[in-house]
Amino acid sequence: MFSPSAPVSFARCVNDRFAVSCGSFTKIESAYAFPPDRQTIDCPSMAASSPTPRTQLIHVLRSACSGELAAGYAYRGHWKSVPPGMVRERIRVIEEEEWHHRRNVQGLLAELGSGPSKAREMVFWLIGKSIGVFCRIGGRLIPMYGAGRLESTNIAEYERAAALALEAGYPEMIDCLLTMAEVEWEHEHFFRRQIIGHWMLRMFRLWPAPPPKHNIRSAYADATESLAVFP
Repeated sequence: MFSPSAPVSFARCVNDRFAVSCGSFTKIESAYAFPPDRQTIDCPSMAASSPTPRTQLIHVLRSACSGELAAGYAYRGHWKSVPPGMVRERIRVIEEEEWHHRRNVQGLLAELGSGPSKAREMVFWLIGKSIGVFCRIGGRLIPMYGAGRLESTNIAEYERAAALALEAGYPEMIDCLLTMAEVEWEHEHFFRRQIIGHWMLRMFRLWPAPPPKHNIRSAYADATESLAVFP
């Protein structure tokens, strides 16, 4: 059974989609150089009312970290509720990828001198466990539908984090965040395919499809060109 380990640095999630299967990671060396405190506030009076991009980035990453905790436990219950076969195995791998994302996010938070919210972690641990139990009695459609809808929001969350990382002066984090967004896109696509054509979708409106996968990186081409990746 897959279980989370210690936080990893942002440099370890470049080849995120392959990390679970082959355990290989790449290293990133950035051409950018920033002082330890990259965020400065010109007007102290605005600090309390206007959070800096770095503060917003930490907030988004803490949210994502707790979300991955809930997702890991939810998917564990989900795949165990599915009959043996390719679908069950794919959901099991998705669980592993969510735990891997959580370790990546913990590493990014550590780079920012922060960490997960203990209160939020407790709440989302309970949510994940509860969903995992529900999957055993919820039939096929509802767990698949809920997972797909949630994954669609995860794509946007990591894209938002990438935008904030760029704005805050952490371009070396962008590739990691976009890679996780791409993996979440693949998750959403999988769950969408599992329920397309289900008769109950006459009553449940299918969530909007995300933009094409290649769009995820298109806005960051210039920023990532300066990152050198080595085996």
